[in-house]
Amino acid sequence: MSPNREPLLKRLPVLFEIPELDAARARRRIEVMERDLMLPAKLFFVSVIFYSFHYSPWVGQISSGLDVTVETVQLIFWFYILLSALLAVPLFIARRLPLALLQWSVVTSALVDGLVLTAMTLITGGMDSILFWLFVGLILRNAVSVPPGFSQIFLNFATSLCYALVAGLDVMVARNLDDSTARALDLSPQDQIGEPFLLRMLVLWLTTITCYGVQAFLERQRLAAEEAGEFSARENQLHSAGRLAAEFAHQIKNPLAVIKNAAYSLRRALADTNTAAGQQIEIIQEEVARADRVITQVMGYAQLSEGRVEKLDVIRKLDQAIELVFPTAVPTEVKVVKNIAAHFPPLLMQRAHFMEIMVNLLQNAAEALGGRGEIRLEAVCRRNHAIEISVTDDGPGIAADKVGRIFEAYFTTKEKGTGLGLAIVKHNAELYGGNVRVESALGKGAKFTVTLPAKALPQPFSK
Repeated sequence: MSPNREPLLKRLPVLFEIPELDAARARRRIEVMERDLMLPAKLFFVSVIFYSFHYSPWVGQISSGLDVTVETVQLIFWFYILLSALLAVPLFIARRLPLALLQWSVVTSALVDGLVLTAMTLITGGMDSILFWLFVGLILRNAVSVPPGFSQIFLNFATSLCYALVAGLDVMVARNLDDSTARALDLSPQDQIGEPFLLRMLVLWLTTITCYGVQAFLERQRLAAEEAGEFSARENQLHSAGRLAAEFAHQIKNPLAVIKNAAYSLRRALADTNTAAGQQIEIIQEEVARADRVITQVMGYAQLSEGRVEKLDVIRKLDQAIELVFPTAVPTEVKVVKNIAAHFPPLLMQRAHFMEIMVNLLQNAAEALGGRGEIRLEAVCRRNHAIEISVTDDGPGIAADKVGRIFEAYFTTKEKGTGLGLAIVKHNAELYGGNVRVESALGKGAKFTVTLPAKALPQPFSK
């Protein structure tokens, strides 16, 4: 196999992957198809079949092996009515049932419908019955009601095998009929399965594959549209936060500059700086400088918020963050143990924001270890598409009275720390509607967990 074809074959299954539907959409599809459309259709066909069994003159006139088949189908029909009534109950209480239970009731109902249709097709012409097209209808129905994936493909191929069962039983019944009965019923001989059967099976299989392919295409189109809207919403939200922060910083910096200049002039006017007034002016200058640094930091956030939202590969970015903090070329006694899930949804955020979060957490863990120890990096995807990343070290831990303050700006437990690293982590996580939490105790290390929603809109400010 050529090297160019091999990657293509590896990517081919990915093209037909269909993301799992969210619970609300899955319930809505089941309610519309099964309750609003299929139940009235079933009621109509049950009425027609009931009338045919009890009032149609062809039933019971021929005394032959065919009577056994008809009587068997009648018995199956009564069981089918009972099962259909039981399986209809979940459709009326769909909102109260777990989605998995509701879906399995739909799969069971579809299997029962396929088997009953097999029986009805057998006694209404067998392979020549016009009811063949109802098998196509069942496949279309399953594509809407049954969740995409193995269960849908299995159910639709099982439906096509039901028609194969019709062909097999049709041949068996035809071989057991005498010539007079066959002429009376105007039945064409079906001694073997021929080309028409194969063509009809091909129609059923092509319908199954086409339904799945159309679903994959439409779902990818829908996801692309949602991602485009998500990109736009996140960028607009970030830009709004950046503009507000920049305007706030600009408005505060101007009066601070005036205060700074006035304090400088007053200090020069005072000959003796040791007086109480001189000391107060010095305090004013120091506090103005401190406020200016804070505002400069806010303006840095504002500038960063004006960046471009990207679709991030979580696994790749985690590896890059580890390489930045622990370069492979630099020997270290810190061991990084990774426990990262195999698949993640794309994370829509700015690359710089995500890298700042991870680098700060890994750097803090490394500094807490003092150059020797173990760091565990774990990442999983939760059911609500939220990505949860945790960094755990086996260092000295954090005192209980300091845990509540470690995310405050300029608060630090290190001798030469700036107190901005964890504040930036908290700010960047909350900017996207996420959060960060810490679990620690003295002598037991520390665990920082960041949760980032992959599907939610960003939240620029938290209460």
